[in-house]
Amino acid sequence: MKKRTGVVVPLSALYTKDSAACGDFLALKNLADFCEKAGFSVVQLLPVNDTGTQSSPYSGLSAFALHPLFIRINALPEFEAALKGCKQFASAYKNFEKNFTYKRRFDYDAVVNEKNQLLHLLYNYIEKTSAKSENESMQKLPAQMEKFIRANNWIIPYAVFKNIKDENMQASWKSWDEQVRNVSREKIMLKWNNKAKKSSHNFFVWCQMRASEQFKESAEYLRSKGIILKGDIPILMNEDSVDCWTYPEFFRQDLRAGSPPDGENPLGQNWGFPTYDWERLEADGFAWWKDRIKVSSQYYDAFRIDHVLGFFRIWAAKETETTAYLGHTVPYSDFSRKDLNDLGFSDDRIKWISEPHIPTGLIENITWNHDEAVAFLEQVCDRVNNEELWNFKKEISGDKEIYSKKFCDDERKDSAVKNALAEKWRDRSLIQIKKDRFIKVFTFEKSSAWKTLSWDEQEKLKNLFARTEEKEDGLWKQQALSTLGAIVHASDMIPCAEDLGVNLKVMPEVLQKLEILSLKVVRWCREWEKNGQPYIPFDQYPALSVATTSVHDSSTLRQWWNSEKDSVRAFLSACKTENCPDSNSAFTPDIAEFILKTVAKCASLLLINPLQDYLFLEHCFYLENENDERINVPGSVNSFNWTYRIPVSIEEMSENKSLLNKIKTVVQLHDN
Repeated sequence: MKKRTGVVVPLSALYTKDSAACGDFLALKNLADFCEKAGFSVVQLLPVNDTGTQSSPYSGLSAFALHPLFIRINALPEFEAALKGCKQFASAYKNFEKNFTYKRRFDYDAVVNEKNQLLHLLYNYIEKTSAKSENESMQKLPAQMEKFIRANNWIIPYAVFKNIKDENMQASWKSWDEQVRNVSREKIMLKWNNKAKKSSHNFFVWCQMRASEQFKESAEYLRSKGIILKGDIPILMNEDSVDCWTYPEFFRQDLRAGSPPDGENPLGQNWGFPTYDWERLEADGFAWWKDRIKVSSQYYDAFRIDHVLGFFRIWAAKETETTAYLGHTVPYSDFSRKDLNDLGFSDDRIKWISEPHIPTGLIENITWNHDEAVAFLEQVCDRVNNEELWNFKKEISGDKEIYSKKFCDDERKDSAVKNALAEKWRDRSLIQIKKDRFIKVFTFEKSSAWKTLSWDEQEKLKNLFARTEEKEDGLWKQQALSTLGAIVHASDMIPCAEDLGVNLKVMPEVLQKLEILSLKVVRWCREWEKNGQPYIPFDQYPALSVATTSVHDSSTLRQWWNSEKDSVRAFLSACKTENCPDSNSAFTPDIAEFILKTVAKCASLLLINPLQDYLFLEHCFYLENENDERINVPGSVNSFNWTYRIPVSIEEMSENKSLLNKIKTVVQLHDN
């Protein structure tokens, strides 16, 4: 494979004269024209699957269905007939064009709802008039839809699921009535064949068929220009997804994925997504995953495997936990009660380090009343003998159950009691993962019990932990070869991993064996253990890698230069050139060009930078507030995230010769 340079952008961010409200599938053709002029040979997108009411493209409602948000309505083959023949549709569409003009950030909910209404109106018109219509496309529609259904077996459960969600005002399927909450494949087919629901189901089939046609049209257009289209496959599914509803056996509904505690997230991160049951998936030959990759390969030539670490091992916490503090890796290696007994730990000592012990005074310091504190504790705890000490009741399995209690009517006091008990719930050194089987708590040294152990006891446990961990590398390697091996061989797409922040010694070996490209975010490719944490020389990047200046979860190049000066100075030290800009200089197009040209000298096969970082080459594309150029701020949920739009239309970008020439120089430095 030859070296290639490209651009990554959320599809929704694209702005053309025909996609003012939000980027759409056909806007990719305009982007392809721009890329051809600039010399780019790769376009990478963020996920484009249906996410329902969630604006995050990584919160999938379906692993297969495309987001109707990205359908260009006025390019549908039935559009002209409906515009002329249906006053209601024509009026609604004109209002849409009038009210949803270009904005720097788009209103996700408003655009989704309005486009959904327009699609419904259009399809209703089609159904009423197709039999009498002289429009050839409308006459062929039933046969086209039947063909699409036969070729896409995921569409039936998707259509049934979407219809039931509509009937339940978009509520999670876990809150539906029992008869539709837990269904077999046979029951889904019965609902699909319900004649009273045929029109509703067919609407979703039609939307997906037309979305697929438009996406394929653009994908082929990119291909005709020699441009690779790279997709993004999120590893996890939202628990409120058609896949979790249809294939519950493939998901661990009792666990939630996330990440362990760290400096920025002392309680870890609980993402709320169920983990996979890899054993069940493997028993089925990984058919669900293979189908997912095959469907993606209809559009993409390469794909990004989101959070590839999760295929080796995932950090998982119980569904009953609000945090990921008491999480653990899956798979994991554990040790037995006998192992602990053999080290000199009695059963009482094991209980001391594996179960929180709550002194009455903890709650009494909140209530200032002993009897009230005891009454509160009795709701969730059992007293230890006759002491002023308590253990949580056996039926308490997570802090969600603590927060669900109402201890008193005083909201401030009630909240303080809950928070104190939840903090104490996490206060342990070991987790009893199964009967008489244990694993360590990730932050075991911070627990109250650990601090009471003798030095000898601590050393014995640390040695036990180390012996247990030695076994895990083999488990993780075996799982990754099994899962990733099945996925990367399911298509001819080029597999690329998102392996950020990973320090797993078996990962490089597995990625290399499976020929999966790793990800190198330049600002984070540093020798962290060395004095000054120098940048890894750009020419030492592995060939099997994708290099980039920024990612959708990070600051932009402009923000990085202005706000992360230690990193900037370390970068400039690695450049080894006399023409380095001053790190204290204001960010300018010249500085952007210097950085992009420097990064272009990397040895990575692919160099794919965000479109924003390229637009910094021309000052006319800078937004007044640099924060508005960012796509997402992790850890926050708001209307800002995932709603970025490029500052000018692609047509205008394509006419800016200075921008095109500067990008060409960057491309030539990398590709040659």
